[in-house]
Amino acid sequence: MTHPTAPTEKAEKAWSARLAPYRRASNARAFVELCLTLALLFGCWALSWAAYTYVGLLASLVVSIPAGALMVRLFILQHDCGHGSLFKTEKLNRWVGRFLGIFTMTPYDSWRDSHAKHHAGSGNLHQRGFGDIDTMTVNEYLQSNKWEKFKYRVYRHPVVLFGFGPAYMFFLRHRVPLVLEKDRTVWISTMLTNAAIAVAFLVMIFWVGLGAFLWIHLPMILVGASIGMWLFYVQHQFEDTVWDVPPEWKRDVSALHGSSFYDLPKPLMWLSGNIGIHHVHHLSSRIPFHQLPKVLRDFPELKNLGRITFIDSLKTIRLALWDEKDRRLVSFREASRLQTT
Repeated sequence: MTHPTAPTEKAEKAWSARLAPYRRASNARAFVELCLTLALLFGCWALSWAAYTYVGLLASLVVSIPAGALMVRLFILQHDCGHGSLFKTEKLNRWVGRFLGIFTMTPYDSWRDSHAKHHAGSGNLHQRGFGDIDTMTVNEYLQSNKWEKFKYRVYRHPVVLFGFGPAYMFFLRHRVPLVLEKDRTVWISTMLTNAAIAVAFLVMIFWVGLGAFLWIHLPMILVGASIGMWLFYVQHQFEDTVWDVPPEWKRDVSALHGSSFYDLPKPLMWLSGNIGIHHVHHLSSRIPFHQLPKVLRDFPELKNLGRITFIDSLKTIRLALWDEKDRRLVSFREASRLQTT
């Protein structure tokens, strides 16, 4: 794959303009998608409870997989609220986003601010650390001491990234806003979300009992968190992604070529809210999630940009470092070979 350079910036900005007609939110469509997703999630919860009560613990756990996937879809609805693309008005997006944060365990205002920074600086090596997977360059890694290398290798291990990491983020990290000392509104919103989550948990525990709650609800959250982290990882951590430093870094170029098109089967695309069409989303984040497939149908040439299949995505797990010289993500083993040459 040949990476775009500065002369292509004009072409990528032209793409952004061509996608403008798709930035149309529909309150009716948003309401249908919201009700359908919540109904299916509640149905899975009830089914898991029935399985726990009348069939067995294993059957209840099996239901947690589709329920977790529906949690991801609910998060995508909240995500679109954060971009102002689910409903037509900012007020409706804001309050629905906050409401959904109770289900997704994600404080809306705090997450929205962090995610906006991610979009503003995605692919910019000088703006890492905002709503993304921590990524070191090969030179940074090779120049680090043993302790720093050890910490980074632990952080990038799949068990941490897709297991302990998501659990930490949703159960602990999201409970305290990053801008605690800077934005009182965000802090208050996060605390109110925490209080609402606590009330919801207490109601469920009173209804089904502590044991059933822990066995039914917590696996759903953990499955959803891990799936969500995997999707976010694949959307930017693939070999031919794009990273640059200003002035070479260009937002539109990075958006379109630094984000992947995760080409999943249609049922999985539906469950993940089409977020796999991530290059289009980053190029024009005001496009509602349900419009993204239409963009690919109308502009089939976009299907060839950053496309990875499920099998391809499994190969990305080994990638961990950005090689500024070859302009690609490489594994720790490849980085070690570079050190010896």
